[in-house]
Amino acid sequence: MPINYLRGFTKPDRSDAANLRLGRSLAFVAGAANAGGFLAVGQHTSHMSGIVSSLADNLALGEINAVLAGLSSLLSFLMGAATSAIMINWVRRQQMHSLYAMQLMLEATLLLCFGLIGTNLETHRVLFLPVTVCLLCYVMGLQNVMITKISKAEIRTTHVTGLVTDIRIEIGKFFYWNVGDVGSVFATRSGAA
Repeated sequence: MPINYLRGFTKPDRSDAANLRLGRSLAFVAGAANAGGFLAVGQHTSHMSGIVSSLADNLALGEINAVLAGLSSLLSFLMGAATSAIMINWVRRQQMHSLYAMQLMLEATLLLCFGLIGTNLETHRVLFLPVTVCLLCYVMGLQNVMITKISKAEIRTTHVTGLVTDIRIEIGKFFYWNVGDVGSVFATRSGAA
């Protein structure tokens, strides 16, 4: 039974329930990694919009070290995304049963490395701080592509902007349809009066 439950996370045939279960698990992991990254290095590592904005600000201010740090974060994120896409496509060509098992194992291994680095972060901050930021950005890129591919772009685990946009669209639809009904109710009542 437990092995079938775990296989449900990575099998190619997806159901809505399996996507929801995986989405919840990976959203928890992304949130925990992002919070752990913030506590360890003082910055969120899944917010590429924020990193690119700071990169532009620091470039305008002439803060070259901060620009390089932002650029390395962005490149790490992109490398993680590329790695995930390459792994998924390779596994598909090999026609393996667990399409996403390798990415999940890589992500788990890298998060374990983050934990191990974190134990020495305070004593070797100059060395481990940039490595930690790049590692976490890489993991976020890896995870973003993985969940996007798994769910056919229905689930996002670190793109809160997209989630909030989707929620606002649904709220807009809700009010649009209900306001239309309310308007017709008022028109009917005022016409009858």
